[in-house]
Amino acid sequence: MHDLIAALPEGRVLTDPDVTESYARDRTFVPPGRPLGVVLAQTRDDVVTTLRWATENRVPVVPRGAGTGLAGGATATDGSVVLSLARMTAIRELSPQDEIAVVEPGVITADLDRAAREHGLMYAPDPSSYEISTIGGNLATNAGGLRCVKYGVTRDSALGLEVVLADGRILDTGRRTMKGVTGYDLTGLFVGSEGTLGVITAATLRLRRVPREVHTVAAEFMSLRDAAAAVSAIIAAGCQPSLLELMDRTTLEAIDDWKNIGLEPQTRAMLIAQCEGPPDEMAALCEETASFVAVSSTPEEAAELIGIRRLAYQAKERIGQCLVEDVCVPRSVLPDMISRIEEAAARHEVTIATVAHAGDGNLHPVFIFERGLAKPPAEVWAAADEVFRAALDLGGTLTGEHGVGLLKKRWLGLEAGPLVTELHQGIKQVFDPLGILNPGKAI
Repeated sequence: MHDLIAALPEGRVLTDPDVTESYARDRTFVPPGRPLGVVLAQTRDDVVTTLRWATENRVPVVPRGAGTGLAGGATATDGSVVLSLARMTAIRELSPQDEIAVVEPGVITADLDRAAREHGLMYAPDPSSYEISTIGGNLATNAGGLRCVKYGVTRDSALGLEVVLADGRILDTGRRTMKGVTGYDLTGLFVGSEGTLGVITAATLRLRRVPREVHTVAAEFMSLRDAAAAVSAIIAAGCQPSLLELMDRTTLEAIDDWKNIGLEPQTRAMLIAQCEGPPDEMAALCEETASFVAVSSTPEEAAELIGIRRLAYQAKERIGQCLVEDVCVPRSVLPDMISRIEEAAARHEVTIATVAHAGDGNLHPVFIFERGLAKPPAEVWAAADEVFRAALDLGGTLTGEHGVGLLKKRWLGLEAGPLVTELHQGIKQVFDPLGILNPGKAI
C-alpha cells in the first residue's frame, strides 16, 4: 500500500478503516469485506497506476461508481482495493451534429441528460436512480430504466468505450458512428460485465432527439391482472409507448404513507404510460379494464405522474430492509408472472412489493423484511427462490438490468448451464488471467 500511495497524487488513497468502510458496500444488505484501502481516481492515469500495482501485487480490485447497485456487485472483498470512479465527472465532448457524447464514468446519468437537452437532445437510458447513479455503473450493469421499452437499455446507447485492462493496458473499443461491424463486439461484451473484465474510464454514447410531443396516462385498476391485460392490449395495438410502468398495491401504499398521493381503497394497481404522440388510443385501451384513467394536460402534470413511479424504491426502504430482484419474462406471460409472485408471497407469508417496466416484461419484486436483521429470513429466500424459478419456467431470465453481483449467484447455474459457465470462465481468463477484477461477482 505504501508503494501505491507513493505512485498516486497526494490524497488519492484512503486507508483509515472508518472512512473506507463507507466505500465498501452498495445499496444492498450484503455485508462487505474489509478493503486494504480506497483509490479516489480522478484521471485515467490513476486507474492505470492502480491496476498495474494490483497486478504486480496480486491484489483484488473492486470498481465502484456511486454505490447505488442493488445486487452486491460493488461490495468490497477482504484484502481488496476499492477503485472509486465517482470523481471522474468530465463530459469530454457533446456533439449535437453527430448526436453523441463522450463522458467519464463518474458522470451522473441525469446530468448527462440535462447537458444533452440544452442542444435539443436527450440521453435515453433513465434508471429510477438516474439522479444519483453514474454512467459507469449503468454501463457495468447494462442498466435499463423507464424509457427502455422504446429506446432500449444502456448497451443500445453505447457506441464505444475506453477501458483499462487488469494489467494497466488501455483498450479502445467500438466507434463514433451509428453503424460498425468490424471484428467482435467488444463494446457489447464490456457493457454488463460488472467490472470483471476491465475498468471503463470513458464512453462514447448515442444521444437522441427530444420528442416534440409527450403525453402521460395514469390508470388505476382493481387487480394486477387487469393492469397487465391493459399492458398487453397497448403493445398488441402497436401504440409504441416510450414508457409503461406498473405498480402494485403494496408499492402504492408505501408511497401514499410517505407522500399522501390520495390512494383510493379499491385501487390494487397503477399503470403509468407515456407516448410521443396522441394519447387517445392508449387511454381508451386502459379504460377497458381500469377503474380510473387520467391524461396529463401539461408537462408539469406529466412530470408529477412519472415522479410517483420514481419514488417507489425509496418508499419501500422506509418500511423495512429490501431484497430487490429484477426478473424479466416475455411480455405475453407478464400476467402469469405477476400471479406467480402473488402466490409466492401468500404461500411463504412474506411482503412482496412489485413494480415493473411492464412494456418489456421486466419486473422488480421487492421482498421487504424486518429492519436490523443481518440477512433475509428463510421464508424470504424461499419465496425468492420460487419467483426466480417461475421466471425461468416462463422463458425468462434472472436479471433484466441490475446484474448478478453476489445476490443472484446462487441461481445462476439454473439459467447459464455448464457450457455457458465454461465459456464465461474462458472469457474471464483472457481479460483477467490473475482473477483480480471484482472477484466472485457476476459469473
